[in-house]
Amino acid sequence: MTPEDQRYAPDSSYSWLRLAVALLVGTAACVGTWSVVVVLPSVQTEFGTLRAGAALPYTCVMLGFGFGNIAMGRVADRYGIIVPIVLGALLLGCGYIVAGFAQTLWQFALVHLFIGIGGGAGFAPLIADLSHWFRRHRGLAVVFGASGSYLAGVIWPQVITWGLANHGWRATHIGIGIAVMAIMLPLAPFFRRRPSAASMAAQDAASEGARGDLGLSANQLQWLLAVAGFSCCVAMAMPQVHIVAYCGDLGYGVARGAEMLSLMLGLGIISRIGSGFVSDRIGGAATLALGSLMQGLALFLYLWFDGLTSLFVVTGIFGLFQGGIVPMYAVIIREYLPAREAGMRIGIVMSATILGMAFGGYVSGAIFDAFASYRAAFLNGLAWNLINLTVVCWLMMRARRKLVVA
Repeated sequence: MTPEDQRYAPDSSYSWLRLAVALLVGTAACVGTWSVVVVLPSVQTEFGTLRAGAALPYTCVMLGFGFGNIAMGRVADRYGIIVPIVLGALLLGCGYIVAGFAQTLWQFALVHLFIGIGGGAGFAPLIADLSHWFRRHRGLAVVFGASGSYLAGVIWPQVITWGLANHGWRATHIGIGIAVMAIMLPLAPFFRRRPSAASMAAQDAASEGARGDLGLSANQLQWLLAVAGFSCCVAMAMPQVHIVAYCGDLGYGVARGAEMLSLMLGLGIISRIGSGFVSDRIGGAATLALGSLMQGLALFLYLWFDGLTSLFVVTGIFGLFQGGIVPMYAVIIREYLPAREAGMRIGIVMSATILGMAFGGYVSGAIFDAFASYRAAFLNGLAWNLINLTVVCWLMMRARRKLVVA
């Protein structure tokens, strides 16, 4: 191995620097999934619409984000991650600037579809790219890369709130567009280096051998993981989307619910990082099964404990395990599926999780409307969580059975 090969080998100092820069890019790119939530009341007042209408841009941005994860991932597989970063920066920047001049709600919502597509460049494609640069610490790298979306939720709402108070929502959107391009475009050239052909060939051979142990084709495993991802996020959406309203119904007030949501997301970051350490030791599938089991336990506890203190405890348990679940799909994909297709395949499963969150949030509300109680909604979440756990445990047992027979 030449000195240059050593410098850019997996798990090298360059790999860790690439991870740090990717985290910054991901934090900037994922602004779209949070900004529309913060400006929702201002947009509702500006366009004189009902709350459902004001929420339409959020629906558009999430649909765009789901599509962007797949499309940008496919582009990254073919041309390298630098191209999606540049495209994403331009879509985000131009989208936010145009949003600042929108004259109707439909214009504002449509622009957010493109903002979501641009934001997709900062999630699945970045995770896939990072997975090529790590072997021993791949799980840790993946979860750090996926944490950009959480960091965006910590940083951007504070910045946007300040902008709304001092400059209004239109100027704030224009400022976001300029800021995102100013961050992402100068950093894009850093990602011009691609993994060596020898490294990619070795990773493809390793994943093909692992997949042979399962006895499944790449597409069969792909869609099983998509089903598992959709199911776990339907279950995950119940507390994440409705905990504030649930606390209000119990008489504790929405402020307490917001505190629980903050606790959940804060512990989710710890969970996400911790799952990376765990997966590097026991594998992605085992870590996913552990997270799914504990998420199901937390959902079960919600059925039995509704006191204020106990809800904080149960919510803490939920947050401490749910944050690491979604990145594990990327780890499993890199263990079993072709490295050269990682961007698109990770994008498909990440989009399935996004759809699961959207469906789970909606169906939980519909169940509440039908029964005037969240108890049935928690049971619905448990059922979907069981589907996820069943799929993951089946894959683990199938792999072990193949190894025993061999």
